[in-house]
Amino acid sequence: MKAVIITIGDEILIGQIIDTNSSYIAKALDKIGIATYEMLSISDDKSHIVKTLHEVQNKYDVVLITGGLGPTKDDITKKTFCEYFDDVLVQNDAVLAQVKSIIEGIYKKPITQLNIDQALVPSKAKVLFNAMGTAPGMLMEHQNTVFISLPGVPYEMKYLIDNEVIPYLVNAFERPYIVHKTLMTYGRGESLIAEQIEDWENNLPNFIKLAYLPSPGKVRLRLTARGTNETLLKESILKEIDKLEPLIGDIIVGYDEDETIEVVLARLLTQKQVSLSTAESCTGGKIAQLISAVPGASACFKGGIVAYSNQIKIDVLKVNPETIQKFSVVSKEVAQEMAINCRSIFNTDYAIATTGNAGPTKGNSDAEIGTVFIAIATPNEVLVEEFNFGQPREKVIDRAVNKTFEWLFKEISKN
Repeated sequence: MKAVIITIGDEILIGQIIDTNSSYIAKALDKIGIATYEMLSISDDKSHIVKTLHEVQNKYDVVLITGGLGPTKDDITKKTFCEYFDDVLVQNDAVLAQVKSIIEGIYKKPITQLNIDQALVPSKAKVLFNAMGTAPGMLMEHQNTVFISLPGVPYEMKYLIDNEVIPYLVNAFERPYIVHKTLMTYGRGESLIAEQIEDWENNLPNFIKLAYLPSPGKVRLRLTARGTNETLLKESILKEIDKLEPLIGDIIVGYDEDETIEVVLARLLTQKQVSLSTAESCTGGKIAQLISAVPGASACFKGGIVAYSNQIKIDVLKVNPETIQKFSVVSKEVAQEMAINCRSIFNTDYAIATTGNAGPTKGNSDAEIGTVFIAIATPNEVLVEEFNFGQPREKVIDRAVNKTFEWLFKEISKN
């Protein structure tokens, strides 16, 4: 089955907001074996919407539309649906009761005509009840295509996808299975990985596809299998992973899209019952932010210091000012003191420290832009490495963060 996702709203086209709805919908469809072939963003213009509906009619099995269902004049999706499907708007009593309960019961405001008009839906539509808001979803079957219109508010859209749309599609259509398995690798570039696994990749079964998804410091390898036998697909992917592990097992840290390095690291720290603290300069607290966002991280992560200026390094982290003066703030010696003192301040088993020059100018150091020193203070020693992550600034920071996690993960795994 093939689907297209259409977002309606000028605010998306001018970059005022980011379209996160399409990503959520595509993932939900993929899980039930429906492939998304296109994602379109179009303006709040009736003729443009009608033209787009004509273009996707019978080209796709499912057309999912978000946006344009609010109470204001610029929300025109319902009226456009009526024009396209030769229909009229009628009041839905169940939706009206929901609107009243929200406006009068929750917001404690008198209901207005604009609010009441939210209960108007095309007479031919199957109404998708929205328990999270006042705008219902609408489902229309026309010739060989199912059209589904959802509100653009993300939490309302998610509720309707999970509770109305996916159950409907599962019951209404026979679908193939689509099975994904994502391997998270760190510390090796895409081209080098491709060279190492070329023979393995060339011998994959024809129903399994490999995709490389690189980003600074890491590469995700996604295996996708499509077919009618779900058990066979899963078993086949696992067999191929077994063949792959001897080739690049040293850089694989996880086997799931959600198994980011910080998730794997937090789990490892917790399992080994050891604690971590951070002292960050050039990474600006991003390491602490990512690991503290992992549910349950409080079991292993004790805290961090963002010592962005030299004075904070001296006053809070107790770095010797003579060390900074003699070796520069971007140096092995400063990174080492930062890690040692951080471990002492927080009384943790491990501490990590970063100091570097992310750019765009050299700032307080003569170190080349892109230079980063990373230090790890362990119960037995202090390890320090120098890296150059190039440019631009965002790349330097992201690669420094990922390298820190990768290195710490490998170090703790040894013990």
